[in-house]
Amino acid sequence: MNIRSLTRGDGVVIGAAVLLFIASFLDIVSCSGEFCSSVDIPNAWDNLGLGLGSYMGGVIGAGLIVSARLLPQPRKVAGLDLGTVGTALTVSAAWVLLWSLIDASESGVGLILGFIAALVLAAGAIATPLVPALQAALLPAPSPAAPQPYGAQPPGGYGYPGAQQPQQPYGGQPQAGQPFGGQPQAPQAPQAPAADFSPFWFAVPVARPLFAEDGSPTPIAELAPGTWYLAVEQRGAALVAQTQDGRRGVLQDTSGIQRG
Repeated sequence: MNIRSLTRGDGVVIGAAVLLFIASFLDIVSCSGEFCSSVDIPNAWDNLGLGLGSYMGGVIGAGLIVSARLLPQPRKVAGLDLGTVGTALTVSAAWVLLWSLIDASESGVGLILGFIAALVLAAGAIATPLVPALQAALLPAPSPAAPQPYGAQPPGGYGYPGAQQPQQPYGGQPQAGQPFGGQPQAPQAPQAPAADFSPFWFAVPVARPLFAEDGSPTPIAELAPGTWYLAVEQRGAALVAQTQDGRRGVLQDTSGIQRG
């Protein structure tokens, strides 16, 4: 799980869910006068249909929405995405609490506050995929460490940018396109990294392959949406990215990436 994949909309959902949970313990009916001091005023948990079906239904829906954002791979319930199921639960909670508020003759603070929280919760769940301001990262990306280990030149060796070229054998020149030993070099040499590049965090909009730095056509990993990766070099239009387990590779398709 990557907590930095949470958005501002997820923050609204979490805050509204906490408020909804607190409201479930407050009075759902109002009472005034001396008679109220001897009466046990009910809250949502005195009616399990209201407490579990509405208040906790909204809280569980918020948990599903946040879980869908945190998980590296999408999960499904009965063929439906977790976020979709969670959004449906939040809308259902707001709908039930609306009619409970209308039907009550004397609404208490728990019912009023619960409806407001459920309404904000449902609105945040629905609006987050539609409003760009709510899609911004909830937590700022940390500043990448410099220059070690990111930004440092890789160990010297043939085929790495910035590495020393092998010395020529005595009495001859190496053949063009071949390293020492006369063996042909299959992958193409990678492009030189940009001189003024600064490492930054980014996320991809859809799953994209990460290729080896030596130009091999076989992907070494797949970048998943909702996870932050570190770009350590830029080579033309491509980026050299580092995964969370320390693997490095070239991201050739950088269109639509979200910078941290």
